[in-house]
Amino acid sequence: MIKKFCILLTVIFVYSCGSSSKIRTASSKNTTTKKHTTVKTHTGGTKSGNAGENAKPTEVLEATSKLKVTTEIVNEYISKFKETAKDNMRNHGIPASITLAQGILESGAGVGTLCIKANNHFGIKCHAGWTGESVRHDDDAEQECFRKYSDPAESFRDHSLFLTTRSRYAALFKLPKGDYTAWAKGLKNAGYATDPKYPDKLIGLIERYELYKYDSEVIGAGYNKPVIKKETPIVTNKVAEDGTTYRVSQGDTLYSISKKFNVTVDELIKINNLTSNAISIGQILKVKS
Repeated sequence: MIKKFCILLTVIFVYSCGSSSKIRTASSKNTTTKKHTTVKTHTGGTKSGNAGENAKPTEVLEATSKLKVTTEIVNEYISKFKETAKDNMRNHGIPASITLAQGILESGAGVGTLCIKANNHFGIKCHAGWTGESVRHDDDAEQECFRKYSDPAESFRDHSLFLTTRSRYAALFKLPKGDYTAWAKGLKNAGYATDPKYPDKLIGLIERYELYKYDSEVIGAGYNKPVIKKETPIVTNKVAEDGTTYRVSQGDTLYSISKKFNVTVDELIKINNLTSNAISIGQILKVKS
């Protein structure tokens, strides 16, 4: 009897172990791993998201650092600081368009390292006499001293004071407040930036994002709307109306041009008095004698 009872206990134990093992196996099979994709952000880092995310228009801002930002980020920056720029224009006489354009350019529309670390929107260095907080940042030289502010409003105010209290910028305040082109060039001439393209970058931002309208809101009835000149596109790869000449464009060779106009290379060389097969972009060639 005892022997039969022991056999029965052994059978029950084996069956129980087998059932437990199946449950653990099933649980393991039902566990799934979710795929995680990454996409590049405007600053070159990564963020979680779907690989098929729609790309947004971007532009590269080069000042104290080189950053690629979306137009949405730039517009958000303008919306956030336009009133501050207008107040500074009223109090200190610096066009709001100039202040905003410099802020966008120097801070990378608010996402630049100096802006994040120090609320420094204008790349202003410590200079002699600065007693406030500071941070170190690589710029023209390694680990230069830059001013640090407790909030962006301080940076905007200090930018205005920086320009109004230094004699080298005095000529700027004799310029019309609505003439952002003259102000942009004046800043470069006064030594605000070493980049020869600095005025063009400011003017480009002002016109692209219509920042001059904030100057208009401050100046009022006396404001003269600027005439924005549209660049005339360079005409390339164009045949004259009479079909006798052709302007060389990138990728052209005498051979490709000869095939286009059903003439030989030798004929092109002869009628254009060429000494070799070398041609240059923009060059006008006769294609008929």
